[in-house]
Amino acid sequence: MKILTRMGDSSNVELTLDELRKELEEGSEAAAKKAKIPILTENEFDYLADMFAAPTRIWGVQRGNEVVMTKDGCVNALNSSRMSSGVVAPVNREVGVRLFESMLGFDSMEVSHNDYSVKPQRFLKALEQLHMELLQETTIFPLLYGFMPNLGLYYRPDGSFENPSDLLPLGKIAEARRTQEEALQACMDDCILMSDCMVEMGADGIDYDTVASTGDAEFLAVLKTTEHVANETGLPVEIGMSSEMVLGFHGELEWDGVRLAGLWPHQQLELCEKAGTAIFGPVVNTNTRKTTPWNLARALTFVKACTEIAKIPIHANVGMGVGGVPMFETPAVDAVTRCSAAMIEIGKCDGL
Repeated sequence: MKILTRMGDSSNVELTLDELRKELEEGSEAAAKKAKIPILTENEFDYLADMFAAPTRIWGVQRGNEVVMTKDGCVNALNSSRMSSGVVAPVNREVGVRLFESMLGFDSMEVSHNDYSVKPQRFLKALEQLHMELLQETTIFPLLYGFMPNLGLYYRPDGSFENPSDLLPLGKIAEARRTQEEALQACMDDCILMSDCMVEMGADGIDYDTVASTGDAEFLAVLKTTEHVANETGLPVEIGMSSEMVLGFHGELEWDGVRLAGLWPHQQLELCEKAGTAIFGPVVNTNTRKTTPWNLARALTFVKACTEIAKIPIHANVGMGVGGVPMFETPAVDAVTRCSAAMIEIGKCDGL
């Protein structure tokens, strides 16, 4: 018996049932070894094997196990270019958000600028506030305002701070660390500014997305920002990470006595909870050279370690190149539905 599934780049691959089972076990073991967490159980491997072996194109959860969905990137899937996975629909943000509510039935939506980083958004804060105000008057479902902290934009040539990527190859370790510390303060100030602006507009929450994409300094900026927003405004904060491990570009930064470099999803969660996060989005990146069963089992192992200890809702990132889903502009529905259902049935996620 040959089972048709996907590679991490979305290309087709055929596996026997024994090969499929081996892929699942090895993927789970890879995560368990890295993060020192338990592998999936035999019953969970059985579920995944049956799921991938099923001939149906689409897979779903059992009735009653449906979860809510949060989304990053606003209406980019509608009005952005095909290079950004969009369909170039001639709709603005207001129309797009209303379509997500009334036509697509989303549980919540995010308002954000097409340039999704906070640094350029701060120059447009009055316009962004207007968009939020208009949509609050015309929609019912929760509206979050979202952006990427994207600390990389604060370094040269885009920003004013020296680029640690230029300094580190020269052996200038102290200088590279210092410029990251200076840049994270500027990034944090912008994140707080935009968050406070949206409080005035009645936003239902804030979404910091792709967090720690430039490593531990960016993660520290977001944790401090979250602490401010949670304590000073009471606005719910969702944090969506960028990778399963926080990269240590600085290496010595700490928050609440914990070194940030090298933290795995369940460890990231614990700090985010302490900072006052309302929803945590763990991310596990897809290895394009491995199969989807391998990638999904690995992602589930990381996410399950979060949901077993979480005190807040867990919305695992399940999309292009994360959460077991192949890295492809328009991921195949057979892979997306299986990864999504497994994140709920096995990962025990509260949302996606």
